[in-house]
Amino acid sequence: MKNIIHVVMTVFIVFMSGCSQKVTVQALEPAQIDRISQTKVIAVTDFRHDRVGLSRKIEAKLSNFEINNKKYFTVVSRNDINKVIAEQKLQNSGLVNDENIVQVGELIGAQAIISGNVSPITKEDSYFYEPRVRCANRKCTELETYRVRCMKRLIGLSAEVRIVDVAKGDIIYADTLSRSASFKHCADDSRAIPSKMMVAQRLADNIADTFIYKLTPHYRKFHVKLLEDPDLDYTDEQEKLLKVSLKYIEQGRYDKAERFLKELIDATNMKSYVAFYDLGVIKEAQGKYKEAKEYYEYADNLMVEPVEEINEAVIRINSLISKRKKTLEQLNR
Repeated sequence: MKNIIHVVMTVFIVFMSGCSQKVTVQALEPAQIDRISQTKVIAVTDFRHDRVGLSRKIEAKLSNFEINNKKYFTVVSRNDINKVIAEQKLQNSGLVNDENIVQVGELIGAQAIISGNVSPITKEDSYFYEPRVRCANRKCTELETYRVRCMKRLIGLSAEVRIVDVAKGDIIYADTLSRSASFKHCADDSRAIPSKMMVAQRLADNIADTFIYKLTPHYRKFHVKLLEDPDLDYTDEQEKLLKVSLKYIEQGRYDKAERFLKELIDATNMKSYVAFYDLGVIKEAQGKYKEAKEYYEYADNLMVEPVEEINEAVIRINSLISKRKKTLEQLNR
């Protein structure tokens, strides 16, 4: 019995140790493809072999994308593109070829042209058997094992997507984006596997999302762990200040938490890295990175033995400051 209690207590302690209080931080990060921020007037041509409407999905997502309630791109109307193609008697099967894509861009006033080619939808089926158990008689006093035939279906979609700079005539971005989905269906299942085209539409939407993500600044959320235990021999009053500040942080009252943490800093003669670090977390969550960096550096200077949370914070805040600077440059171009 004692052994069981010991095991339960150990598991409980381990579980509780992994439940340290955390703060959610929302950070603005730059687009992966930096150069696209210099060509924000964009046209999307019809993609070759586009049976899933990928080009339309990309066009719609570009048109609707906003950052801080402001449109990021100006998307040239598809009607204008088709009108130019018709007037100039260019290759027209819903496509614009490599030779005239820059010409079309110049005529419609686009800074960049997005074109692409969608590969055929792939479908691959494989078969196997799974065991089942059922009653061997009416009273179910005995059980028997039997097998049912099952099928695994893998559906895939890929597309080559390119962005051409109209003014310079060179390629800003080119890549093949692929997505797949797998499904299982057994003879005793009541629900059927969705159709190939239905799945392909979902995959196309996912490819479009992935592509747009590469082109646009975006917010990323992550969690930062607080320090909850005193690093010095706190007095009862100092411990109370730390506990109260943590409660206010938990409730999202950063103003009150900041007040108590500053009192703790004064009470410990500026020798407690815990207070400086937790104050840095508050400033980071508020998006005040320069202030957060100052507090993290104070905490870092007070460390005698390495503290993982502080080491990570010093590295992270420098990265956030750099990324914010780059993002603001992209937004203001």
